[in-house]
Amino acid sequence: MKLSALKLQRVEYMPKQLEPGILYVSEKFSAAAHLCACGCGEKVRTPLGPTEWSVKETAGGPSVWPSVGNWQKACQSHYVIQNGKIIWYDKWSAAQIAAGRRGEQERRKTHYDAMQAQKSLWQRFWQWIKLLFRS
Repeated sequence: MKLSALKLQRVEYMPKQLEPGILYVSEKFSAAAHLCACGCGEKVRTPLGPTEWSVKETAGGPSVWPSVGNWQKACQSHYVIQNGKIIWYDKWSAAQIAAGRRGEQERRKTHYDAMQAQKSLWQRFWQWIKLLFRS
């Protein structure tokens, strides 16, 4: 049975058994998890961070962005969680999935390149020295 809403539950560690209708968020481990909203019972894990997903707590419930695309699951569900409600999107084709993954990689590269560029010359030099002596 398809879910229409999720509630937020903050946890330190993800429970072994996830309950339907609950979005578990661990700030300590920058991760979220829930059972797929389509009702298939698959666990959906989403890393949280500047280049990954974000979770925002609202009066209506949690919002998760970007969309959740379960491309590696049999159901291939695609939805957004907005103010606690599940908003269903169309399934993506293989070409759309590949383009989405390329976009994710490009966003990560842009983000981390910008972080690297913000480091001082001394920080970059020290990082290079540490790499030389890594075993």
